[in-house]
Amino acid sequence: MTTAPQTAQSGSPADGSGPEQPTIFVMYGATGDLSRRLVSPAFFELARLGRLPRQWRLIGCGRGEKTHEEFRDFIREALEEFGPQPADGPWDEFAANLLFAGGGFTAADPGELPGVLAQAREALGGEAELVHYLAIPPGAFLDTTKGFEAHGLVEGSRVVYEKPYGTSLASFEELDAEVQRVFDESQVFRIDHFLAFEAQQDVMHARFANPWLASIWNREHVAQVQVDVAETLDVAQRASFYDATGAFLDMIVTHLFQMAATVAMEPPADLGPGALQAARDAALQDFRELDPAEVVLGQFEGYTDIDGVPDDSTTDTLAAARVWIDNDRWRGVPFLLRSGKRMTADEQRVTLVLRTPEDGPYAGSGTAPSTISFSLLEGGAVDVALTVREPGVAGGTTQGTATLPLAGLGEPALPYVHLIEHVLTGDRSLFTGVEGLRAAWTCIERFSNDRPAVLPYAPGTWGPEAADALAEPGQWFLRS
Repeated sequence: MTTAPQTAQSGSPADGSGPEQPTIFVMYGATGDLSRRLVSPAFFELARLGRLPRQWRLIGCGRGEKTHEEFRDFIREALEEFGPQPADGPWDEFAANLLFAGGGFTAADPGELPGVLAQAREALGGEAELVHYLAIPPGAFLDTTKGFEAHGLVEGSRVVYEKPYGTSLASFEELDAEVQRVFDESQVFRIDHFLAFEAQQDVMHARFANPWLASIWNREHVAQVQVDVAETLDVAQRASFYDATGAFLDMIVTHLFQMAATVAMEPPADLGPGALQAARDAALQDFRELDPAEVVLGQFEGYTDIDGVPDDSTTDTLAAARVWIDNDRWRGVPFLLRSGKRMTADEQRVTLVLRTPEDGPYAGSGTAPSTISFSLLEGGAVDVALTVREPGVAGGTTQGTATLPLAGLGEPALPYVHLIEHVLTGDRSLFTGVEGLRAAWTCIERFSNDRPAVLPYAPGTWGPEAADALAEPGQWFLRS
């Protein structure tokens, strides 16, 4: 989708050249799964597009011991598995900029990082900007932050925290107090990679760029907003992490809250990064405290048979919630959020369910509601369903759907490609704001202290029947 020059997707120069300032990236957890699958491929894609700084180094930091050449081989193998393929870009030039610092990194011991950093700075010359990228377990964020201060790595740096940024209101406040003490807020980038999905951005740009759509984006015309992220996969590859987290903490309070806030936010004055982040944060601050009675938790049958999952686990593999936003635009409109594993289909959708006629010839006729649904998968699509006359002598009404695929309108970029480039340019539009995160954790505090029982559901379904009741008197857009 083409957007105006001020859009949040702008960043590096249009000619494809990267930023001028020499930059050293330090990727903590460089040999972990996140680095292999998402972060390292995104770096190589930026190199392939010519959108990294003209002078740069990437230092992988990990607890193990690797030579620089062994780390380069590790990254090459990751690209061969997950793409883009090394042969598709300037691999030799890219690999020459990869270094490794072993021995781990803690507040007590920086390992090999200071020596490797000195090597990189000498090679680049001048004042290189330092970007810390924390692709490590959230439990290590606090000590690593203290380590930046202890080892003199704060000044002239930016820091990127992966999600989840806290696991409760208390843990969020503890972590953020330390982050705010060590860094200026302008240095801090907190990731929610769902915000960087191109199709998620399409929701926002379609609304603001089309007056007819913007005019119905309110409680007068919208009966429900639904945010659905369903997966057919189980959790076999990450069972130990997942069992300690569950669907609600992994998806609802992080990704789906941010997606809902993107739908709900007031139109910003412009599409600059500060305005967009502030608008999302303001929407999150209008979220009403979540009522445990309006949350359904489920666990697919057979979950406890997975290696690494305790036989008596009560972890939720599906969560659905009805959220209310107390402001003039959305008061009285339920936002229905649902995400789970082993469901009927792989789907990611944001759907506006429109109100049925309250007056005129079709008032009370029972016609199906019109919907505007944004598919967030791959390149994205917009589906508009309308009630129309059914052809033929008998007449009557039926519902027709028009689909606008967005994939063919340009070459989409993966979320982490957007995120890393936005860190380089200082664009915070695709990152979560601290006040919005505080509001999200505050919203679920009552629920966290009074979680409902976890209900079983059969694999290949849309979850427990109790989740259907959350959508009444309507129904889920995605349903059997």
